[in-house]
Amino acid sequence: MRLKKFTFQLQPIAIAAVLVAGCSSSGPHAPIVEHDAEREVARGAKLKKSTASVVAPATKVVPRDKDGRPQIYAVQKGDTLYSIAFNYGLDYREIAELNNIQNHDIIHVGKELRLPSASASTVVNKTIVESKPSDVPVKSQPKVAKLPYTEQAVAQIEKMQEDPQKSGPVLVTKIQPKPEIKSEAKVDGITDDDGSALEWSMPTSGTLISEFSEVASRKGIDIAGKLGQAIVASSAGKVVYSGNGLRGYGKLVIIKHNKAYLSAYAHNDQLLVKEGQNVSKGQKIAEMGNTDTDQVSLHFEIRRFGKPVDPAKYLPLVKS
Repeated sequence: MRLKKFTFQLQPIAIAAVLVAGCSSSGPHAPIVEHDAEREVARGAKLKKSTASVVAPATKVVPRDKDGRPQIYAVQKGDTLYSIAFNYGLDYREIAELNNIQNHDIIHVGKELRLPSASASTVVNKTIVESKPSDVPVKSQPKVAKLPYTEQAVAQIEKMQEDPQKSGPVLVTKIQPKPEIKSEAKVDGITDDDGSALEWSMPTSGTLISEFSEVASRKGIDIAGKLGQAIVASSAGKVVYSGNGLRGYGKLVIIKHNKAYLSAYAHNDQLLVKEGQNVSKGQKIAEMGNTDTDQVSLHFEIRRFGKPVDPAKYLPLVKS
């Protein structure tokens, strides 16, 4: 009985001793501290690896034409073939042909389009023919002198007539000055790539209700009038767009005048010209309306290489 009792009393003490020994051998929280340290080292290595793998994307350099327009354009959300052409002063059919686009109403976001270059326009090459001396003997003939009609010329002729053997006959002509050609409205000293200044006239009559402003993003002028009022071409050119495919412009006509300039006539009620048609300055191209706007008016723009410019520099605007 005593032996069993002694064993029963020592059992709790042995258990406590084992627990104390286990704690003292491992140390307070040693495994947790070691595990956290390894985790931090691993995390730092992973972060360093991920940071090294991240390389800043290289900025893509877009080649540009001599007039500043890009040679390649990436389609953005909301773009149409017509709006891209309008924004860069181009014919949308040229863009479609260059990029083999069959359906002009469908272009995909992110697609890179090649834009026609200004230098790619058709230019007439002038062939210079060099004159070579002929081997065939030529009989000498009396030389004919052509002099302006002046008192000095008359005196020189009289002197020549005194010794006709030393000089041939002389033809005297009176040179008339060339008539000066005045244009109706020059382009404020700006000429197109062909070197000839364009002539502009008012596209319609009426009250100027809105002026051009870069700050307010007003890309042209607005002229109020009556429904059905005549809209005419401000300058001669070729119709590159006639339709209502550009948001915010309603029924629109765009005329390309040369490689640099085009003009736009928006919010029309009726369109009277077709794409590809050549028009003269002052020719009726549309009738005033209020399509895509709340007032009967004409929205008129002039663009140079696709960039809107102030029509007041080209037109005799009368401000109210």
